[in-house]
Amino acid sequence: MERNLTFIQLKKNKLAIIGLLIISLLVIVAVFAPVLAPHHPYEQDLDRVMMAPCSEYPFGTDDFGRCILSRIIFGTRISLAIGLIVTAISAVAGIILGMLAGFYGGVIDEVIMRIVDIFLAFPGLILALVIAGLLGPGMFNVLFALALVGWMGYARVVRGAVLAEKEKSFVETAMSLGASDLYIMCRHLLPNVIAPVIVMATLGIGHTILAAAGLSFLGLGAQPPIPVWGSMLNDGKQYLQTAPYMTIFPGLAIMITVLSFNFLGDGLRDIFDPRLKEKSIE
Repeated sequence: MERNLTFIQLKKNKLAIIGLLIISLLVIVAVFAPVLAPHHPYEQDLDRVMMAPCSEYPFGTDDFGRCILSRIIFGTRISLAIGLIVTAISAVAGIILGMLAGFYGGVIDEVIMRIVDIFLAFPGLILALVIAGLLGPGMFNVLFALALVGWMGYARVVRGAVLAEKEKSFVETAMSLGASDLYIMCRHLLPNVIAPVIVMATLGIGHTILAAAGLSFLGLGAQPPIPVWGSMLNDGKQYLQTAPYMTIFPGLAIMITVLSFNFLGDGLRDIFDPRLKEKSIE
């Protein structure tokens, strides 16, 4: 019943539906990239360097004669993978640490929250840039840097929700019946604090894709010839006057993808907001 109500509310939000449809399309493109791409993303043709968009190359070719459309299609795989992996790691780490801090309090809470405060004292992207710069360029290093700076928000939200939930009667009843701490956290607390995490994760995927593109633009992401949207932007910036499509199409791919996750995340936030639920019931 709850799932049906959520779906009905989601359908009323047109932007959220548009975002969901575009995300679904991006997933299909990522899965079937070898079938959908008109050319191999690494295939070079020096006789067709920097060709304008045409029927054979709908998005044109780059400075090595590679099909830009094919590279964007394969880049969808990498961008979605980075967004999902980093967000999953950040959310799991944030849930665990936030749950421990909120449930046990005391020294554990103080230590975890002070670590969170230290991390939050620095802009996330700048901190990720420093970490990735120290580790060196590479896809794994970008994943590690973004995951390392992405868990704090989840921890704070989960801690606050746990502090509110653990004082309720059903938690006290479970404690009085001798239920283990792990059982209480997984069975009673987690289901009641997961809603804001879902919203944060949906928005976080878009933010992570944007941050990864920024790091790749600076040369810290996957190295050539791997097709990464940020690297494609970097490659095309020197040809803005003569071949602007080298920058326009990867930029549009980033913008559309990030907007789609933001639209869906905003729609989910409206659904899971308790105040909006109360208004709808009234």
